[in-house]
Amino acid sequence: MTAPEPNRPEPGPDAGVEDIEKDIEATRQELGETVEALSAKLDVKQQAKDKVEDTKAQAKAKVDHAKHAAVDKAHTAQHALADNPKKSVPVAAIVVAVAVAAGIIVWRRRH
Repeated sequence: MTAPEPNRPEPGPDAGVEDIEKDIEATRQELGETVEALSAKLDVKQQAKDKVEDTKAQAKAKVDHAKHAAVDKAHTAQHALADNPKKSVPVAAIVVAVAVAAGIIVWRRRH
């Protein structure tokens, strides 16, 4: 939305037809831009689409973050398992739990 030109003088009483027509055309242009801006603000359908796209992007980012976190935890668990074989059962359980959590997140995202 554009503001009217503050330096544009209004045609005075002694203005010619050409000056008045130029002023009218400039006013029409400003009015058209204002109406267009207001229409965009009132376009509920487009605003809803934009919000859906934003939400999708946020969900995708969260899923990607969860995937990376799960992979990191799995690598950490593998290293811990290799370092201490006595803890293999708890570490394996953690790896399975992380994999299941990642699978649930991906499944929820797709459904």
